[in-house]
Amino acid sequence: MTRRLNGQAPNIALPKGSIDTHIHIYDAQHPNLPGGPAIPVDAANLQDYQQVMTWLGIEKVVITQPNAYQTNNQVLLNAVQSMGEKARGIVVVTPDTSEAELEKWHQMGARGARIMQLTQGAVRLKDLLSVNDKIATFGWSCIVQFNGREILEHASILNKIKGNFSLDHHGKFLPPVKINSAEFKQVLKLLDKGNCYYKIAACYESSATGGPDYEDVADMTKAAIKHAPERIIWGSNWPHVSGTPEQAPNDARLLDLIQSWIPDERTRQAIFVDNPERLYWHS
Repeated sequence: MTRRLNGQAPNIALPKGSIDTHIHIYDAQHPNLPGGPAIPVDAANLQDYQQVMTWLGIEKVVITQPNAYQTNNQVLLNAVQSMGEKARGIVVVTPDTSEAELEKWHQMGARGARIMQLTQGAVRLKDLLSVNDKIATFGWSCIVQFNGREILEHASILNKIKGNFSLDHHGKFLPPVKINSAEFKQVLKLLDKGNCYYKIAACYESSATGGPDYEDVADMTKAAIKHAPERIIWGSNWPHVSGTPEQAPNDARLLDLIQSWIPDERTRQAIFVDNPERLYWHS
């Protein structure tokens, strides 16, 4: 079995202009770099993902630098540039990245920097504020991923971020917490600041209750949506590299589940269109 790229459409059509804010792109001619995981066996590429866009009804995409390529953003930037205004990129920026490089990447469509505290991440939380200083003048945002169970420990640094940032993968609680926990209440406090976004993506990676409903992640996500619908975004996390192509979820059915967590059309429009448009297509 190969990776599923098409099939029955989602039961609820996405709003016009919908944006997928988290995918990864690979190129078989570019193997992984030292320190990063291997690229997927099928080297899931931009042409593959464009079939998924058609299948799900996605019109724009934010491509995120995968851990496999560590600090070399070239595959990502090539993909973003080839799509023009339909794509934006989240690159890896280090404390040594020059302003000239950032300017070049901005012109190519980059609009954010990835901070990945978990295994094989290229840039960690210790460099977050340094990277944030570098990208602030370009109006970029950070996407930040760590074990959400440690959010109280990391709250101080998160509160110092200039400009916007997003908490990746439902806050990536390993495992999820109850919505009345101090850890989840900290998520809501960050949302209240006005510069923090909560990204719905990859519920299957952190859920302890598991599919098909992922009730533990669903509870947190519904609470975040109710609390701050104007700062929720969605990403498919295609091509789901935490498992094999055969283990990947059916993207349409997963999208149906996520849409069942959203209470009304106005909120759907905000999550799939307005919020990501504001965050990544502002300039």
